[in-house]
Amino acid sequence: MQRYIIKLSYDGTRYHGWQIQPNGISVQEVLENALTTIMRTNTSITGAGRTDAGVHARMMVAHFDLGNSIDEHDLVYKLNRFLPNDISVSAVEQVDNDFHARFSAKSRTYHYYLHTEKDAFQRHYSCELRYKLDFEKMNDAAKLLLGQKDFKCFCKTGADSKTTICNVIEAAWHQLPADECTLASRWFFRITADRFLRNMVRAVVGTLIEVGRGRTTLAEFKQILDSGSRCDAGESMPANALFLWDIKY
Repeated sequence: MQRYIIKLSYDGTRYHGWQIQPNGISVQEVLENALTTIMRTNTSITGAGRTDAGVHARMMVAHFDLGNSIDEHDLVYKLNRFLPNDISVSAVEQVDNDFHARFSAKSRTYHYYLHTEKDAFQRHYSCELRYKLDFEKMNDAAKLLLGQKDFKCFCKTGADSKTTICNVIEAAWHQLPADECTLASRWFFRITADRFLRNMVRAVVGTLIEVGRGRTTLAEFKQILDSGSRCDAGESMPANALFLWDIKY
């Protein structure tokens, strides 16, 4: 058997996440069906992680095994012809058989986008928040996320994580430059870690926004981190503004 990886991106709007679901269409299911049809053999894939319903991916990596060699460039062409327009394959590459799309990953990066005024061009991929936010304080709070910590307070209740310890490498808000189509102020939160808990990024963003609104102090933010209680943290933000941005191996 020979192992290959697929690098792809997708608009998660109409999908129930990456992972195959019993009651809804998923990106994994659509990609597996495409591979099985093209290769004429049942082909299962393993992704680098799972994104929730409505979450997008600028970069997702998945691996699969085949008993015969293939023309990687030809497979990219055929997949892109076969797949719907909201899933795009950028590369298929042969890798060592011990490579694992999930467990070989060293880090993952997410972006969460928001805009501060009503904007017809941002509504599908950014969260609209019309109240004033103090991004300087939000970045001060984000610094408290750095390092290896227990992030249980940002984990979805009932998640099956074996551990809630993660090592956050970077976490900060960045302002995007204005352009001709966008009048609203636009920002994105960039966070990189060795692993993420289910719903973690959206819960982190929701809690940082409470800091930006002046509802939570830096001391209280630290207490939330230390408490490990999901009830103490902020609300989970909408999925449409979240992107799996990059994966490093």
